[in-house]
Amino acid sequence: MTVLSRRLRNRAPETEKEKRIRKFDSLLGMLNFFFIIFAALLIIYLFFIQIVDLKNYRGRAKSQRVGRIFSMRGDIYDRNGIKLATDKVYSDVYAHPADYDHTEEELAKMLAPILKMPKDKLLQKLKKPGPVITLKKDLDRTTTKEVAKLHLREISLGKKNIREYPQGTLAAHVLGYYNFDADIANGVEYTAKDRLEHVVNTVKFQKTRDGKIIYDFTTDPVATTTNPKGENVTLTIDAAIQHVCEKEIEKMVKEKEADRGTVIVMNPKNGEILAFAVYPTYDPNNYKKASMTQIKNWALTDVFPPGSTFKTVTVASAMELGKINEKSTILDTGKMTIGKWVIKNYDYDVHPYPGNIDLTYLFEHSSNIGSLKVSLMMQPKEFYEMLRKFGFGEKTGIDLPGESVGLLTDWKYWDLGLHSTMGYGYGTSVTAIQMASAVSALANNGVRVTPHVIKYSQEEYDQKIHYTRVVSPETAKSITKLLAASINNGRSELKMDRYNVAAKTGTSRKPKENSIGYSPYNYTSSIGYLPASDPQVLIYVMVDSAKVGAIWGNTVAGPVFHEVATQVARIMNLKPDKATNSKSNKID
Repeated sequence: MTVLSRRLRNRAPETEKEKRIRKFDSLLGMLNFFFIIFAALLIIYLFFIQIVDLKNYRGRAKSQRVGRIFSMRGDIYDRNGIKLATDKVYSDVYAHPADYDHTEEELAKMLAPILKMPKDKLLQKLKKPGPVITLKKDLDRTTTKEVAKLHLREISLGKKNIREYPQGTLAAHVLGYYNFDADIANGVEYTAKDRLEHVVNTVKFQKTRDGKIIYDFTTDPVATTTNPKGENVTLTIDAAIQHVCEKEIEKMVKEKEADRGTVIVMNPKNGEILAFAVYPTYDPNNYKKASMTQIKNWALTDVFPPGSTFKTVTVASAMELGKINEKSTILDTGKMTIGKWVIKNYDYDVHPYPGNIDLTYLFEHSSNIGSLKVSLMMQPKEFYEMLRKFGFGEKTGIDLPGESVGLLTDWKYWDLGLHSTMGYGYGTSVTAIQMASAVSALANNGVRVTPHVIKYSQEEYDQKIHYTRVVSPETAKSITKLLAASINNGRSELKMDRYNVAAKTGTSRKPKENSIGYSPYNYTSSIGYLPASDPQVLIYVMVDSAKVGAIWGNTVAGPVFHEVATQVARIMNLKPDKATNSKSNKID
């Protein structure tokens, strides 16, 4: 018998306890095996999530933590560096009840003096239900720092921009306004939005859930505390000239109890708008409180019959087409019948039959009959095409929103009545900026330049600003000479002592808004440029529905034109081209 056989024979039977132990060891081994398999699978799973990232968990987690650095819009300046619009940074302070480490009473005691709020009122807010409680809005920088120094976990601060306009109402309709919350803008704030918000070096950094910055090796500590700004925008507007225009138009509108008024001042040589005053106006800082009537830039949007100021365009068009020349005369009969309509000169009762008149007389006495006959010298298509060259029936392209194209009927639909009245400013409807742009061509040797309120780089200027030849230099100089002579010969309010002014006044009846016919009110206007020998500035004034005193372009818009011209000449230091106290000056 072998030794193994003897050992097996001599081995005692397995007890119940030993069976249980063996069974437990077997179970434990299985559990260890499954645990190892589970751990291995878990490691593989985590590897795919954190390293391979098949489901983009890394990007989703990062998106919850990454924050773009707080940026500010660029500032807006006038042509001389006066700040017209800027961003101010404020903070709102919030309480988070779920994170309270202090009692409401303790928080109220600490915060009330800093927030300058009654303790009881603050305590009531702190006890309000909800996940987040707004304690106070628009904290300035100093107050924000004082709150932050308390290092209260349950209190957070939210930084925000507020657009401010340091000059108040100045150039409100040019600047417009900007609402950060709704991303709504108007004026230059709208047209220059991309530039104002263009930040070159935007910096990203990570934050915790409660807004604290997570610093790593790539984080720039200086960048996280610096608020980058968009590009600044400089306007062509001169704040001093703008102020004069706003003051004078407001004064006249109130004096004459008119509905509204506008003054546009521009450099005819390059299209730069030096002033764009619209009344009634508003304060962009509180634009939400302004009415639509105040906010509306009606000098761009609303159309009206231009009246006698349009005679400059009529005569210039006929002269350019060779129908008349500087020495032409026209038989002015005082009145004419066109179809069912009797058309008369405004001074028919005083000058019933002027007879043969020259073009200086036509402008000086604002002859409707003379302008009507000049208009009829041109074929409808010829006249229409000239009006299109002057920019009527289309937008001027000014860099402000909301511009209207005006109303200019296609020549194919002109009848004799429309053709006739077109000559003296009743056959079409224009915007204020269209009228200013059209006449600026006569002041710039026959070339019309796109009006604009933003200063552009040379590259942008070449892309955005267009030069349109309207009439020849000879025609432009002849019209300028005739207009200046008409002002110097008469008693016009537009006449100046030191400058020859090439200008024309106008008065037109105001159409009814919702029906056919005319209202009892008038549009009164004046347009001109100076010095006539070398025009540097064009001024257009229009007053709507004056109700007090004599209602004519010369008596309502004229005084505004004269005062604005006087102040502009002083501000721009224009060289006089007229001998002092001289009654008549020739323009070569």
